[in-house]
Amino acid sequence: MTRGQAERLMPMLEAMLARGSVGWRDLSALGVGVGPGNFTGIRVAVAAARGLGLGLGVPVIGVNGFEARALGHPPGTAVCVPAPRGQIYLMGASGPFMAAAEDQTGRFLPQPETADLVRAIARIAAARHQGDGHAPPVPLYVRAADAAPARDLPPVMLDG
Repeated sequence: MTRGQAERLMPMLEAMLARGSVGWRDLSALGVGVGPGNFTGIRVAVAAARGLGLGLGVPVIGVNGFEARALGHPPGTAVCVPAPRGQIYLMGASGPFMAAAEDQTGRFLPQPETADLVRAIARIAAARHQGDGHAPPVPLYVRAADAAPARDLPPVMLDG
């Protein structure tokens, strides 16, 4: 989604729970994709997951898109994540970076369907949930946001 993530997220989650015949209180942990991806969408997802985790009293486990795409493939498999303007994000030894163009060589794994990514995030989060302690998830940003700060002056606060 390019817009409307905040408005659609909770109804989508409610529908998903209903399809599985479970409720919020049936959850023992939450997994959330932390990026890279749409800047606002990642912020909305991580904030919603952290809020739900606090409200439900369950841990929230972040999984990045590189890990989700690599699940089930041999270690060291080249993974890329689509980026804006025909670019791709790659994971290097020092962390993620942006490459200049789409993979034309076929060296990278093909992009999975969204449902497959969701399942991979859930599997990785479930495996991590079995381990010790988890730091709260934070967004994984590879580049700065395209958004610019508002140019409007803040409202004047009146005493009284």
